[in-house]
Amino acid sequence: MKSDIEISLEAKKLKITEVANNLGLKEDDLELYGKYKAKLNPSILNYPDHKGKIILVTAITPTKAGEGKTTVSIGLAEGLKRLGKNVALALREPSIGPVMGVKGGATGGGLAQVVPMDEINLHFTGDFHAITSANNLVSACIDNELYFGNKLNINPEKIVFPRCLDVNDRSLRGVMVGVGPKINGVERPDYFKITVATEIMAIFCLATSLKDLEDRLNRILIAYTFDDKMVYLSDLKITGALMILLKEAFKPNLVQTLEGGPAIIHGGPFANIAHGCNSIMATSYARHLADYVVTEAGFGADLGCEKFLDIKSRIMGIKPSCVVLVLTIRALKMHGGMDKEDLEEENIEAMLKGTQNLERHIQTLNNFGMNYIIAINRFHKDSNNEIEALSNYLKEKGHPFEITDEFEKGGEGTISLSKDVLKICEEPLPDIHYLYDIEDPITVKIEKISKKAYGAKSVEYSDEALAKIQEYERLGYGKFLLCMAKTQNSITDDPKIMNAPSDFTIHVKDVSVLLGAGFIVVLTGKIITMPGLPIDPAAKHMGLNEKGEPYGIF
Repeated sequence: MKSDIEISLEAKKLKITEVANNLGLKEDDLELYGKYKAKLNPSILNYPDHKGKIILVTAITPTKAGEGKTTVSIGLAEGLKRLGKNVALALREPSIGPVMGVKGGATGGGLAQVVPMDEINLHFTGDFHAITSANNLVSACIDNELYFGNKLNINPEKIVFPRCLDVNDRSLRGVMVGVGPKINGVERPDYFKITVATEIMAIFCLATSLKDLEDRLNRILIAYTFDDKMVYLSDLKITGALMILLKEAFKPNLVQTLEGGPAIIHGGPFANIAHGCNSIMATSYARHLADYVVTEAGFGADLGCEKFLDIKSRIMGIKPSCVVLVLTIRALKMHGGMDKEDLEEENIEAMLKGTQNLERHIQTLNNFGMNYIIAINRFHKDSNNEIEALSNYLKEKGHPFEITDEFEKGGEGTISLSKDVLKICEEPLPDIHYLYDIEDPITVKIEKISKKAYGAKSVEYSDEALAKIQEYERLGYGKFLLCMAKTQNSITDDPKIMNAPSDFTIHVKDVSVLLGAGFIVVLTGKIITMPGLPIDPAAKHMGLNEKGEPYGIF
């Protein structure tokens, strides 16, 4: 089979105006970025509201073998379209960090992709550049304030707003700025986050309007004074400039699947160190235009799905009609103890042992009260014996499931899943049983998520984390939502622990309040907010061919 990038480049794409027409839109509703990409104007909200049903795609704990959650999401949208349904896909934008690092592209694969794949994976319409520029303008103005007299009385040692870059660069996790002659500014410690972990990215994805975006930006806590008073972004008086930088980026992007279906791609917070969902604007536009909205949340049900339900659903006032839980036999075998190099060997025992991880994620969905179905994302080297054994196991447990083959067959490979999802969507809309109450103290919220979403036995806190929690409670931030930062590679906070242990502790090392986003970030284990490159980054294997076309993006 051809590579993903080859399939994408050879695909016969519809002009984006045709994709828009199929949604009932006119060219005036679009701002074109070439033939195949466009921004959606607010004028679309003047059309009748379809109030589309939400189909949320999540997964078991990811492994190096890959689960294909985005591929299933795209294939499901294509399958629903083949069944004659008015469906829109709503996804996050890829970050250049993992594209150039370990993961490669984030636009699906095989015959289940969004296109133009290479452009979406790289600069796209410039949204991430706008967010990075806005973030770093704030940092520049903070240092400018220090340089020109510091009228805001900012303590350089207590600046809590970091710089950012959308590249995996571990060297920037701790830096000194203003080094050298006085003309270079005030020397102080600083650090970088990757763009997708910034508060501006979170705000960008949670804001419900330009006015809400502006209000949230103004509330950002940037520093403390020498007498420990809070300094907000509004004190810098640059919010208007940030709005100018962000106003075009704030419009959702319209592209298409390989089968010409509409895909709204916008915003991109990671789910391990941020809240892991595409923008509220994108989801709102998709619901407005389509009867069914297929969307995904990053990584497993313990991370992106928990945050979609506990954070995004609360803010939007929406409830998913169906949750699709993606797994692969390869991933189950890794959770069952197999090495990645041995996965092509048939091993039913390891696969069934790995279902413990699956059961933990199902329990999380049950704790939320969600209607769910399992998607077995088939790989071509999965044995018939393994598929039969897993199918029998799921039947015995009473778990609804379907086998998908979207990678090789596109929408055709998800028809059975699509039919089952439609049946589930006809059932009464389930109430979300949030894992915690807004009124719960911060430590209670942390413990409820740790136990109900991860299966942890207990939670331990560093002295620094406990002191901050007590201070946040005193200041009235105890009713904030929580955004747990935890490794995606394990149900625990230790990335080396596979499957689904039960007798483990979650270690809270630090917390920080994001007043603009409206949640408290809880850092667990050894999680970091600026990833590093691997020993052999994907960037080493990319380039342009003799036709000027990219290769190596996968």
